This record gives sequence, structure tokens and C-alpha cells, in this order.
Amino acid sequence: MPSACDPLIEDIEDMVSSSDPTPHERQSARKSIIPRARKKKELLSNEELQTDSLIPGTQKIWMKTWGCSHNNSDGEYMAGQLAASGYKMTDDPTEADVWLLNSCTVKNPAEDHFRNSIKKAQEQQKKVVVAGCVPQAQPRMDYLKSLSIIGVQQIDRVVEVVDETVKGHSVRLLGQKKDGGKRLGGARLDLPKIRKNPLIEIISINTGCLNACTYCKTKHARGDLASYPIEELVERARQSFQEGVCEIWLTSEDTGAYGKDIGTDLPTLLWRLVEEIPEGAMLRLGMTNPPYILEHLEEMAKILNHPRVFAFLHVPVQSASDSVLMDMKREYCVDDFKRVVDFLKERVPGVTIATDIICGFPGETEDDFQETVKLVKHYQFPSLFINQFYPRPGTPAAKMEQVPAHVKKQRTKELSKVFHSYNPYDHKVGERQHVLVTEESFDAQYYVAHNKFYEQVLVPKRLEFKGKMIEVDIYEAGKHFMKGKPVEDSEPFTPSIAAPLQKGEVSGLMQEHVVNGVRGAASAPPDSALLIGCYSLDRDALKRLGIGLALAAAILAFIVEKLY
Repeated sequence: MPSACDPLIEDIEDMVSSSDPTPHERQSARKSIIPRARKKKELLSNEELQTDSLIPGTQKIWMKTWGCSHNNSDGEYMAGQLAASGYKMTDDPTEADVWLLNSCTVKNPAEDHFRNSIKKAQEQQKKVVVAGCVPQAQPRMDYLKSLSIIGVQQIDRVVEVVDETVKGHSVRLLGQKKDGGKRLGGARLDLPKIRKNPLIEIISINTGCLNACTYCKTKHARGDLASYPIEELVERARQSFQEGVCEIWLTSEDTGAYGKDIGTDLPTLLWRLVEEIPEGAMLRLGMTNPPYILEHLEEMAKILNHPRVFAFLHVPVQSASDSVLMDMKREYCVDDFKRVVDFLKERVPGVTIATDIICGFPGETEDDFQETVKLVKHYQFPSLFINQFYPRPGTPAAKMEQVPAHVKKQRTKELSKVFHSYNPYDHKVGERQHVLVTEESFDAQYYVAHNKFYEQVLVPKRLEFKGKMIEVDIYEAGKHFMKGKPVEDSEPFTPSIAAPLQKGEVSGLMQEHVVNGVRGAASAPPDSALLIGCYSLDRDALKRLGIGLALAAAILAFIVEKLY
């Protein structure tokens, strides 16, 4: 039995022994108690009433996310639940009480940044909660000892974890979500979230993958493929558009493998989703590996030609050497990749194909590398992610004979030089294009828009353009962008079917007026009020009143029934 000062109590019932009085005995003893009036102590003029600073839900939280769009979506969900529970999300790490660090395990530098952030938080005496792929894959790392951890499939319990961390406890939730023994895709899609960009919704359509790449650490964290049902994904998209979103990104570790575990496939999902996309709004597909996209080339070409789908696909090749691909266990050859690219370029005129290259994989010879250089020169990919190989602990590739560090660095530099030797957008100067404006440039001088091919177009920073589809004339082209001048007498088109949420506002709370009268959204389904009730009502107050969440939900259901 733990000591009374031990913060790690498995179960409150463990503190009760057989020698303790029973509830009946305690109730009987109360009858002989005679209350005495206590003399009221007058407060001194210089005394102040102090509030308990450890009441969960009153703290400020700063969150940092590294990695892919799937990780960013997880971060948005965690921020939304915390804000809906009463915590205040802040952009200033110095004023935060808790740091929530959402990690990426793809490359060593990302994990180094994550580890350094933990150290910095501890130096500043901040409470720390870690999430993402690093702690999920390696929870026993020395620098993670005593820290609270949220597993990648447990993000729906972030409030519990932060609550306990605020109290000084260490909590670790790393389990897999299952239904009848079958692994689920992860946390529910209808949870509250705070979108980093209120105009863009990131939807993870599945988690995990079917591959076993020898260099990949993400597989250790995300596991095998688990897809969300089509209806849940369609409903999430529908809700997003009702909240003013005009662009949806589909994400996962491998979107092409979607549905193989639940008897469906990616094209079936995409055709359902395009039915929900308002005119002028756009859908962007996430990364897909060659083996699975090969099965659906005809349908994918049709979908990419759809006016409300970006003609863009991210297909990683990693190497143009079949021997290297075999050592990577990529389950395709370079001809398979070429077939995908050639087919889509023929059937989807102007399509943008983005790809990834790993330089210096174990066993890569100079001839192997030169095959990759030839591939890049031939296709001149407008978007190319060049990565120097980093051996990740626990992966088979980490045990292989490594290419010398200086050789990896030299090859990375050489391939980067090839990439920067061509300008993919020069021939587009003078074109007239329709672009969707959704972001602000890093230097804050322009708005960032994307055309049908998801090519970046910088436009004047005029407030009336944000979230609109506008027509522009391309007058300048750089390596990674074009610049567009708005066409005179061309009216911006509004694709959103509702006003977008404000930055930092919580998604999924469209019925908030039921609780606190802030937002009005009479068209929202009554179910959303129940969601609000579970997250917006003060949980400690409910406990003090003896009201459980089930009863609170019933009360809210009654209110909604009367309102509707």
C-alpha cells in the first residue's frame, strides 16, 4: 500500500483498510455529534483571501507541435478539449503554467528539439505533459522519466492527464483503442478542437500503415493500419464546412491504404467527400505510398480532375535504386513509382507530384545515388523533400552498415543543388488563375493562396481576400511561389457556407449559447449541445453538487428539446 504522501495512487480504494469504520457505522456516529457555534474570526485589514492555485482548469497552457499534419491535427484536438474544459491556451510559453509538447519521431533533429524543450521547461519550473510519437514509441527514455504522457490514441483524455499533472501526479496513457478486439483508428473525430488556421480543417482518415519500412520509427508509435468509417469522416467534413472552413486536408501515415482494414478504399471515401464540398472550397489529399495508389490510378485521376479537389499528390519514392528500396522494404520498385507519375501526368494535365528522397541510406552506393539524381532531373519535381538519413533507435536500418556521415552530407548537398537548378513556375508567368486564399506569408507581407494544382501564389494582403476564391494574373515566379495581381472588376467568391470561427475559438461548440449564451447556431443538431455540456460545464462544480456527467447530459438534452 502506498504511503500517504505518494502522489502515484493506483486506486482510491487502496487507501481503505478492514479496520476502518463502515459507512453505516460512520452514519450512526453522526447522530451523537453536537454542533458547537464557532466564533467568527475577523479578517485583518492586510489579509487577503487566497484562491487555490492548484484547481485544475484554471491554468494557462502552451503547446508546441512538431511533425506532420496528422500530428498537427492531434494537437488541434488536444487544444480544443483543454480550452473547452476551462484551461486557457496561450502563445507565450513564459506565462504558461503547463507546457504540452507534441513530438515527432521521424528524424533525430525533431526529437532533439523535443528533448531540449523538455529541459527548458524543467529549468523554468513548468509542469510538463508530453504527447506524440516519441513517447509513444519510447516511453522509457531517461529524459521522459516522471513525465506525464498522452499516447497517440489517447488524445481524447488529455484533460484528465493535464488535471493530474497540475496536481503534481505523473500519468501515462499509452493504450490502444479497441472495439470487440478490433483496433480503432483513434480518438473520436467529433471532439472539440482549435484549428491553427480557422479556414483549414485537417482530418486524419486513418492511423498507422501496412508497411514495415526498415528506417521508420513512426510505425512503432502509430502501429498497424486502422481506418475511420466513411460516415464519420463525411460528418466531420460537413461540420467543418458549417464552421466556415473552406479547405480540407486529408492526412494519415498512408492515405492510399485507407479502408483496407474495413472493407472499403480511398476512391470510395473521396467520392463521398466531394459531395459535401461547397463550390469554391477545396480538398487536398495527403501522402500515399506507390503500392496502394497503383490499385486506383483510373479513379484517382478522375478525382484529381474534379474542380473541388487540388490536382496534387504526395508520393514518396525515397530512392531510385531498386536495391536500396529492397533494403528499405518499401514493397515497390522504381518502375512502379514512374508508372504512377507518368499515368497521372497524362490523365491530369498540370498535376503536381511531390516526393521524398532519403540520401545516404545504409548500403547506398554512388551508382544508386546517381540513379536518384537522374530521376529528379527527369521529372523536375516542383516540391521535393530531401532528407539526410538518420538511424532511428530500434529500427532495423540502425543496425545496418552506415554510409559515412560526410558522404551522406555531400549527397544531400548535391541533390539539393540539382533541385535548385530549375524553376518550375517560370512558364506560368502571364497566366490567369483562380486561387483560394487561406494563409498569411511568413514575412506577413502577403496573403498565401493556392491554385488548382496546389501551387503557392502570393497575393496582396487585403482583408476582403481572406477565405475567398479570387482571380489573378501571374506576373512573377520564384522557386517555390508565384505572385498574382487581382484581376480588375473580378469579384472575390466566398466558398464558405458560414462565417469562419475566430482564431483560437473552439470548434465543435456550435450550441454554446445553450450553456453560456455566447454563440448562436440554431441550425446545429441538438447532439452538439450534449458535447458542449460534457466539456464546458465546470466539472468540479458538478462534483460538489453531486451531479454526474450523465445527469448533466440529461439536463442539457431536456433544455435542447425545449429549445428545438
